[in-house]
Amino acid sequence: MPNYEAPAFLTELLHARSPSGYESEAQAVFDRHVQPAANAYRKDALGNRIATLHPDGDPVLMLAGHMDELGLIVTYVNKDGYLYFDTIGGHDRTVISGRRVIIQTAAGAVKGVTGKRAIHLMNEADRKKVPEIHEIWIDIGARSKDEALARVAIGDVATYDHEFELFNGSIGTARAFDNKVGAYIVGETLIRLSREKRKLAAQVVAVATSQEEIGVRGATTAAYAVNPHLAIAIDVAHATDHPDCDNRKYGETKLGGGPILCRGANINPRVYERLLAAAKKLKIPHQFEADPRPTGTDARAIQMTRGGVATGLVSVPLRYMHTPSEVVDLADVELCVRLLVEFALNLKKGDYGHW
Repeated sequence: MPNYEAPAFLTELLHARSPSGYESEAQAVFDRHVQPAANAYRKDALGNRIATLHPDGDPVLMLAGHMDELGLIVTYVNKDGYLYFDTIGGHDRTVISGRRVIIQTAAGAVKGVTGKRAIHLMNEADRKKVPEIHEIWIDIGARSKDEALARVAIGDVATYDHEFELFNGSIGTARAFDNKVGAYIVGETLIRLSREKRKLAAQVVAVATSQEEIGVRGATTAAYAVNPHLAIAIDVAHATDHPDCDNRKYGETKLGGGPILCRGANINPRVYERLLAAAKKLKIPHQFEADPRPTGTDARAIQMTRGGVATGLVSVPLRYMHTPSEVVDLADVELCVRLLVEFALNLKKGDYGHW
């Protein structure tokens, strides 16, 4: 796809800065693109966005993709104006230092860099050491604590200043494909279903969930509120097609190989079978992952809501997860949308996934 152009909705989500608990920029993008297509649209106390199509339909199908991302939160400013922070979500400490960051403040964006002692000033033992979080700081060019606190506040959050970019056709890099692609997929699925001429039996509820990176918190409350019969979480999963990834331990999945369908205790077998049938019907290339326990996604919270929800998990293959330069093939993202549209349209009244 040499002339591939990313969808505007997805591009805007990727540029939005939305660490867990601070999702307002991503919320605004979802509001702008999805609300006009929904029959009902609501917000909740955790910051979820809940869009409903065909509200009288049966069964109730919930699609969930989290819109939060990793970040840093300012916890302390020293006398010289350097900012210290804690991490939001699961960071690799080896990649934090030497990054440009953008801090979200009440007065707007403040730029800075993450600093640490230069290699020239380290002894041999220090050079082999991975710095602890409290040994890294953010430099905003302030000369004193008062000057720094005039520009930022304790509790302000930062994200890496690594923006979305395509570098080979539909293959691109971004700091937060995890999981802006999932939020895009659920919203875009609802938009396309709203334009679909085929009759839709189900009520479809697309939820951009909050706070997944710190414990699937938004999905927990949203699933309780929606009370679906069926649900599909959409997230990213590891593409294992790069060097130094042992397929014996992590399975075999690849960029450009299509949606990844999960199997295991977290996955309802009826939902899995229907997803597989939809992929085969549309001749969508697809891949598989097996997880013997609750997955590290919104699916684990949704499945256990109320009396239980028949839950599936569809993932976009991704390289270099939780680094500032994640890599995705956007062709896989498009195939996930098509798969979910077909899945929703094939549901009949009373399809609740019981087995």
